[in-house]
Amino acid sequence: MATLNSKIPDGEIADKWKQYRSTVKLVNPANKRHLEVIVVGSGLAGASAAASLAELGYKVKVFCFQDSPRRAHSIAAQGGINAAKNYANDGDSTYRLFYDTVKGGDFRAREANVYRLAEVSANIIDQCVAQGVPFAREYGGLLDTRSFGGVQVSRTFYARGQTGQQLLLGAYSALNRQIAKKQVTMYSRHEMLELVMIDGKARGIIARNLVTGELERHFGHAVVLASGGYGNVFYLSTNAMGCNVTANWKSYKKGAFFANPCFTQIHPTCIPISGDHQSKLTLMSESLRNDGRVWVPKQKDDPRKPQDIPEGERDYFLERRYPAFGNLVPRDIASRAIKERCDAGYGVGGSKQAAYLDFADVIKRIGESVVSEKYGNLFEMYEKITGENPYKVPMRIYPAIHYTMGGLWVDYNLMTTVQGLYAIGECNFSDHGANRLGASALMQGLADGYFVLPYTIGDYLATEIATQPIPTDHPAFAEAEKAASDTINRLISVNGKTSVEHFHKALGKIMWNKCGMARNEKSLKEAKAEIRALREAFWKDVRVLGKKDEFNPDLEKAGRVADFLEMGELLVDDALHRNESCGGHFREEYQTPEGEALRDDKNFAYVAAWEYKGADAEAQLNKEPLTFHTVHLAQRSYK
Repeated sequence: MATLNSKIPDGEIADKWKQYRSTVKLVNPANKRHLEVIVVGSGLAGASAAASLAELGYKVKVFCFQDSPRRAHSIAAQGGINAAKNYANDGDSTYRLFYDTVKGGDFRAREANVYRLAEVSANIIDQCVAQGVPFAREYGGLLDTRSFGGVQVSRTFYARGQTGQQLLLGAYSALNRQIAKKQVTMYSRHEMLELVMIDGKARGIIARNLVTGELERHFGHAVVLASGGYGNVFYLSTNAMGCNVTANWKSYKKGAFFANPCFTQIHPTCIPISGDHQSKLTLMSESLRNDGRVWVPKQKDDPRKPQDIPEGERDYFLERRYPAFGNLVPRDIASRAIKERCDAGYGVGGSKQAAYLDFADVIKRIGESVVSEKYGNLFEMYEKITGENPYKVPMRIYPAIHYTMGGLWVDYNLMTTVQGLYAIGECNFSDHGANRLGASALMQGLADGYFVLPYTIGDYLATEIATQPIPTDHPAFAEAEKAASDTINRLISVNGKTSVEHFHKALGKIMWNKCGMARNEKSLKEAKAEIRALREAFWKDVRVLGKKDEFNPDLEKAGRVADFLEMGELLVDDALHRNESCGGHFREEYQTPEGEALRDDKNFAYVAAWEYKGADAEAQLNKEPLTFHTVHLAQRSYK
């Protein structure tokens, strides 16, 4: 078992980051001009990191598989971004944001990283306002805030229901400024397929030009992954269909440990599945739970329309079970509560797999026009998809796969177990534990990119200033390119009869049914065997259309699904070994009499970091113990 050094600075938790910044190694401006950094991904984390590093003087290459960074999945984060600025004067503070995040993650996050996140959160708002991000404002001109799940203060800054899009436009403008200055070279329509290792360090990537099919070699003194999460291993999720695990997975196979893959988040406010034809799901922002009330009929299989059910015959079950937090309990708790009511026969809609999210009370209190100002675009989206007017009829919601708290293991510097390889944003594991609080994804992505990585990567690059750029005809580049080419040739040459989409959908059904909202030992063992059999069938019978030396979306998807088929088995292994329930990981064997998650802090208060040991070998489990010096371990209660 490897020893994991998290490199957490000494001292009091409130002083660690300040002390780190004061003592970290620096690179002088003249030397920065000679150092090259590769950034894979151009969403909020990637764009903000690339813009910040280029502003410091580094030469940066950015790789984006979309035609523009503006299409990054960050735009789908609708509801808001957290920051401990206490504008509402309701008792918020850095410590309270830190505490809420650790508690919301069910005490499975690293304290020092979480405190740093809370500490720099206030800077994010100032940065984005300076960029022109149009945050909502009160009548007097001050920035407005609202509440999100798992907290009792109003700390979420927002731009109507399109916060992620507006923040991404801000980061995109900063990135474009550096592109115009030629500090950043932008590679759109490129996908990373291999990590290049030289003398134990990350020294570049192999990328495929998705327009021409050509494989390209790119050198970097350091490589930064900002490639997002792996929720699409479940096929149906709120993620964009292009979201994938490939960059992370290829890095895992080169020595980067994969941490806590079973910590996947279920979001409670998703538009329910309408049939087997769907390829993705649509999220209704958690901000709607700020004013909407979740309920089901008190009568099982009630056939009446919601407006015909009297108030006394409605069960506002979140308010009933969790009076202190009501509809704003954390996502994992709300999701399980909705599932429990539906499984018990109280679900609504044609499938009976939904609950109501009702806005009648808030519309009556403040008026439809004010509600429209806050949530109008979300209501319009819901009506376009369902054909129902949520101003008149309650929304129907059901939980769905959303965010992944697991990811590549990183230390305090955001470096993986591979020297020179960094992971930021959703593709690392570090800040959320077993459950992410709403409005914290945007916060982490921008904190990592704007305010953390620019310091920490300098500590590494200060030791690399004597390293000359390595020519891409180096044998390590040739070897990595051959590995990528061999995989592509293998996919093309199977020439079977079954579509890539069929295998992806089959994997998703296994994952959701046996490793989804609820898991148990029997279902997980079945899932492991079924995934392995499905992977064998994939390599015998998959049919990839088109050729390799051309624009070929089917080939792109085939590579990603091949990685999902391997990664899904690791996710199941992680869920199988963790004999406890915590946050989004709910093992049915480990729950309280009230049906809440039952942690085992004695045996599982650690980060599970999995090490690749070969194609036919089981991954090795390494553990980073989690110690809590500032927040005391306790059973979560939102009652």
